[in-house]
Amino acid sequence: MTPRTILVVGTYDTKDDELAYIASVIRAEGGVVTTMDVSVLGEPSAPADLSKHEVAAAGGSSIAEAIAGEDENLAMQIMARGAAALTAKLHAEGRIDAVLALGGTMGTDLALDVCSALPLGVPKYIVSTVSFSPLIPPERLPADVQMILWAGGLYGLNSVCKASLSQAAGAVLGAARAIEPPNRTRPLIGMTSFGKTVLRYMVPLKPALEARGFEVAVFHATGMGGRAFESLAAEGAFAAVLDFAPQELGNHIMGSSVSAGPDRMTGAGRAGTPQLVSIGCYDLVDFVGWQAVPAKLAGQELHAHNRLLSSVMMTADQRREMARAMCDRLATAKGPVTLLLPTRGGNEWDRPGGPLSDPEALAAFIDALRANLPDNVTLTELDAHINDAAFAEAALDQVDRWIAEGLLPAQA
Repeated sequence: MTPRTILVVGTYDTKDDELAYIASVIRAEGGVVTTMDVSVLGEPSAPADLSKHEVAAAGGSSIAEAIAGEDENLAMQIMARGAAALTAKLHAEGRIDAVLALGGTMGTDLALDVCSALPLGVPKYIVSTVSFSPLIPPERLPADVQMILWAGGLYGLNSVCKASLSQAAGAVLGAARAIEPPNRTRPLIGMTSFGKTVLRYMVPLKPALEARGFEVAVFHATGMGGRAFESLAAEGAFAAVLDFAPQELGNHIMGSSVSAGPDRMTGAGRAGTPQLVSIGCYDLVDFVGWQAVPAKLAGQELHAHNRLLSSVMMTADQRREMARAMCDRLATAKGPVTLLLPTRGGNEWDRPGGPLSDPEALAAFIDALRANLPDNVTLTELDAHINDAAFAEAALDQVDRWIAEGLLPAQA
């Protein structure tokens, strides 16, 4: 097996021992290490392969300027720009196979930019004292980043932090050896959904789209799934998107922490990717089930999905707000957009007579969509429910029209 080279990134003036330990574990397991120093004030015990001066220069500045600014936040942003640029260059030149970055809040802030500079399929690990923390906004997370909690590692080596650091070293090296990069031989369609108990269109759509020559990736729209979807959409990774579960947008505008970020429903539009959009679970706001119901949603009908996740039904006014937010985002799209609107409902529970049925609120939402629909969006209304066969058939008809128009590649 060809040796894999891991880029190890950190502030070598303050975390020299920890970074050296990570490198020693990688090398002991047969890996190769390239080191990058992103410190500003101090000096490492031994020169890094990429010095802090090289990093600052790649960020369009210098260490002297970073120090002269007397602002640690701005200084680390200089280093973050430079580290991200150098990391992307190293990967493009085939000089690294993966990255592992180490840090507290400052180092994690920088590490997120470094990892975002690498494409999907390049192993990217962050060992951080704030892994899994709400300090990290979802829009900063690359689609396939891995985070490991740096337990007991604030200052110096000990047996507790070595357990975390050695796992991280082994994980990134193992990932670099085992990774199967995305196969781009077939055009990729990105679809959003929830599980089959509430949304079912992916069951007939996935094989039908694959028969047309596409690869289909279905993203679970529970915050992080939508974040990965948006990240790839913004990169132009998709030939088309079937964004049928926009609930994360509603979560965001209603103040839920189960969010994919403020740019949900914008990535494909910025890339000019054809979008087929619908209303799956638009009427539910998810929030963390073990926390109190957000004040804005207090007193509304509640569905406890499990111990992690609960959902609140939107009122008619909140659904109107959701409709306006959808239309505002779709209005910015540079590519074709079709809104496929099933007028009988958007999830299995809101069918007529179902436990979450509210015909008046559904009608308010649909009226708001019609009233606010931007000129660049084609509206296709269906006298059907989103889980009816007619919905999937209409989605395939639109895909076939795009193929016939040359907007999507025909089957090979």
